[in-house]
Amino acid sequence: MREKPTLRIPAGVLLLLLGLALYAGLILQMAPWIGERPVWLQTAIYLVLGVAWLLPLKRFLIWMETGHWG
Repeated sequence: MREKPTLRIPAGVLLLLLGLALYAGLILQMAPWIGERPVWLQTAIYLVLGVAWLLPLKRFLIWMETGHWG
């Protein structure tokens, strides 16, 4: 149990939402280029991009909880 509440969790949630919005905006900018590809390639690209944002999430959540990056 934490001794003293910190602003890491509320700040982390806001940063996460901001990061996801920026990431989604980037994907939207790529959508016309992706749309020109064959359907099988579009599917693969969107699957990879849909999972890619999860990779740094574990360390970020650890930071939110403990204040350490690992």
